[in-house]
This record gives sequence, C-alpha cells and structure tokens, in this order.
Amino acid sequence: MSPLSRPARLFQGLAAACLLAFAPLAAHADAGDLRGRHAELKEQLRNNSYGRPLHIDSREGRNTLQGDVYAVLDHPFEKVKEALRDPGAWCEIMLLPFNTKACHANGSRLAMRIGRKPDQPVDQAYRIDFSYQNASVAADYFESRLTAGQGPFGTRDYVIVTEAVPLEGGKTFMHMSYAYGFSGSGRFAMQAYMATAGASKVGFTTGGVRGAVERNAMRYYLAIDAYLDTVHLPEGQRVEKRVNQWFSATERYPKQLREMDRSTYVAMKRQEYERQELASVN
Repeated sequence: MSPLSRPARLFQGLAAACLLAFAPLAAHADAGDLRGRHAELKEQLRNNSYGRPLHIDSREGRNTLQGDVYAVLDHPFEKVKEALRDPGAWCEIMLLPFNTKACHANGSRLAMRIGRKPDQPVDQAYRIDFSYQNASVAADYFESRLTAGQGPFGTRDYVIVTEAVPLEGGKTFMHMSYAYGFSGSGRFAMQAYMATAGASKVGFTTGGVRGAVERNAMRYYLAIDAYLDTVHLPEGQRVEKRVNQWFSATERYPKQLREMDRSTYVAMKRQEYERQELASVN
C-alpha cells in the first residue's frame, strides 16, 4: 500500500461530502442587493463558456473552501420560491448527483447519505444531518438555508444559502453561496488526493480543491434546474425525466463532470429513488 493511499481514500470521501458541504457565508440582505449583483454580472451571464447564463466564483481560505453560483433560471420566481422553500424538494434535488445515496426529510430536518463510490451500500455511506430554514420569504425576494454542524473527516459548519429575485420575462436570478470548514487532517487528506488520484481533475475556472468546489456547484445548479423543469409533470413521469435531463446537462461538460455512462447512472438512480419512495410509505 502506498503511503498516500489512505489519505487519498479519505479525501475521496471528503470530496463526496463536499457535494453537500456548505459553510456560513454572508448572504445578500435583500432584493436590492441581489438585483445589484445581477446588474454587475450581466455581461458575464450573457457571454461565457458555460453555454447558459451562469457565473461561478470560488476561493480557498486557511481552513475553508467557499464558492458562489449566480444563474438566470428559465422559471418564474413564484415557482422557484415555492419549490425551494420545501425541505422535501431539496431531497429530490440532492439525490440527482451521482454519489448521493439517500435523502429523507422529516419536517425541517434532512438526513443525507453521501457515498465514496457509486456502488457503495447506503448503510455504509456518510450521514450528514441538515436543518432547513426559510430565512426570508417576500413578494420579491427569497432566501433559504440548510445547516449542519459536523461532517465526515473533520469537516464542519455546513451551510447552503440560496436566494432569488424575479426578473422580467418570467425568469429568476438565483444566487447559491456555499463553503465548508475542515480540520488539519482534512487539509492533509485534500493535499494527498490532489497529488494523486485527483491530479487530473479540473474545475471550470481553476483546478485543485477550488476546482472540486466548482464541479460540485455546477452539479447542484443543474439539479435545481432539472427539478424545476420536471415538477409540473405527472408524478409517475418525474423521476425518469429528471434523471435523464440531469445526466444530459452534465454531459455538456464531460471534462469536469463525467463520472460514469448514462445507463449506469440511470439504473443506479432508479434504484435509489425507488428505495426512497418505499421508505417514505413504510
């Protein structure tokens, strides 16, 4: 066994958790601030390499990773607000990325299971317990927060902050801020992984651990978009359409986001959604 194999395995689990790892960031205080940010980013949203109105920022602190995703959604504000204020909807969204194995909402609590690898049994996946809060719900502004104090491999202070304002033409401007804190052992595992198995992985604007944050941000933005695109469908058609749409969207960025082929992903997600549905009725 190589001396880096254990920390590399640890960071694979840490990277999996980072798909849901978000730490406290200062969210915009009101609709005016977020509209101002939309005006500042108008050119970047119009002309970029993503093929859609999207802007990604990321940065690394001494013991934190932080990121921001700004996007124009082709959905009216009321639809976005009603969807994202529901903890159960967040479970439906978060189950789309490949290594989320399960998510169960109970009131304002969400229990997440994040796997290190696609075929990991759900009972062996990492559990992260989130608390959901509607921080602000107004006629022209929405903000929600998901928080968790602890995660695997020394991660801590998890938060997802999502805010949105209506735009002209029935569209919505959304900002999702995210980050997480980590201990010294977590930093060592990150560095070891990036020097070995993660050396070839890239983000959208940079590489390294910031690139990992960017990849995860894009996955969740695409998951929100796929959820909103399919929530109006008959219940029996939603999962199949949602899963295939999310995979097709990620395939636009194969260098950053491809982890497996479509048939493997779709079969895995069918099973996970079916298991989640059975658990909800038992």
